[in-house]
Amino acid sequence: MKPIAIFRHSPGEGPGYFATFLDRHSLPWTLFKVDEGVLPPSAAEDFSGLCFMGGPMSVNDDLPWIAATLELIRKADAAGIPVVGHCLGGQLMAKAFGGTVGRNPVKEIGWGLVEAPADAAQLAGKWLGDVPRFEAFHWHGETFTIPPGANRILQSAYCANEAFVRGPHLAMQCHVEMTDSMIRSWCLQWAAEGVPPSASVQTPAQMEENIDARIMAMRAVADRLYSRWIEGLRRD
Repeated sequence: MKPIAIFRHSPGEGPGYFATFLDRHSLPWTLFKVDEGVLPPSAAEDFSGLCFMGGPMSVNDDLPWIAATLELIRKADAAGIPVVGHCLGGQLMAKAFGGTVGRNPVKEIGWGLVEAPADAAQLAGKWLGDVPRFEAFHWHGETFTIPPGANRILQSAYCANEAFVRGPHLAMQCHVEMTDSMIRSWCLQWAAEGVPPSASVQTPAQMEENIDARIMAMRAVADRLYSRWIEGLRRD
């Protein structure tokens, strides 16, 4: 089986629990460190699936790897190769598929509930099982629109579009891949965000409260999402 390509855009935003999940299912993967100057490959067919992680940049920035990434996502779609994106990764998918990415009404940082919209309950159930509402981790100031041919499956009180699916593809604005070490590391950058605590922005102390139980609960949902996603992997 060909490996799953994982694209890292920032040293602190690696594959996290996604890699743990793949290892547990004996699925091969390879990491592309875009943050170290590695450009995305041109051929999607060399991989069974593509995974894009987060990052502090915007998909609208003039960066040398963004155009190549968008083209790779489109090639994967044309070849029936599933793509999954986390935060920035989901935004890259939205833009590649014809959506737009812009400023969210508020920054969303920390733990917060996401839920399936009432009009998407059946489709969301195929990805989430019997958990249409759960606490996810967030850290973003921008968000995506739902691109043509896609359907929203998650929303939050502060961000209308938390996740969409498009055929075998899953794009998320929220972070279900977090580990405790990732959260603690990100908390060190909290002051640099320049926003005071609010209903949508937690302090580091709030984010670390009950962190182990929160992560375990989120991983139960991540297992459902990732399990559904790997069903579409190219097995040739």
